[in-house]
Amino acid sequence: MKKILLSISLFLALTGLAVAQQKPQVKGNPAKPPVAVPQQKESTSKIVEDFVIGVEDVLAIDVWKDKDSSAPQVVVRPDGKITVPLIKDVQAAGLTTKQLEESITQKLLKFMQEPPTVTVIVLKIESQKVSIVGAIGKSGAYPLGAPMTVLELIARAGGVTEFAKGGGKSIKILRKKDGRTIDFNLKEVMAGTNLKQNIFLENGDIVMVR
Repeated sequence: MKKILLSISLFLALTGLAVAQQKPQVKGNPAKPPVAVPQQKESTSKIVEDFVIGVEDVLAIDVWKDKDSSAPQVVVRPDGKITVPLIKDVQAAGLTTKQLEESITQKLLKFMQEPPTVTVIVLKIESQKVSIVGAIGKSGAYPLGAPMTVLELIARAGGVTEFAKGGGKSIKILRKKDGRTIDFNLKEVMAGTNLKQNIFLENGDIVMVR
């Protein structure tokens, strides 16, 4: 029962934070511009050019005006390769979408008289993940397919349980890339204070709920 109430409270807090970003207009006073709130990406296909493809990512390979050479959906295998018609196995992991386009183009030249126009689209990001463990509804790894805050991950994992110390006051984020430990106080964020600590998570981060 306590776990259900905590999950409901967390949902209400997420809704309350969105509402708290705007103040009602008062007659006679000019309205203040709304506070900018970070928005999630509309589509994971709109990936920055320096995004590096990884294992388990889902791609689409489009060869212009050549459906037989295209691949509507391919998954990057554990060996880092994908299978493309005509040229078979191609290394994808570790390359940017632009680099993979160039690689496929060069390999297809052996079968075509003119250079093909190849487009690589990232349909789904599965190689980038974050983990959450401890006093949480559902511990485990979660795909980081779009920008995600600490609070959003906690909500996705079902909220903290009744065993969380101080209701979530002592949460730690272990940042893989530099080994830093970042503090996060769920109570404060749910109360609408010290919102700066509700940071965006990065690939490999581990959230520990004590």
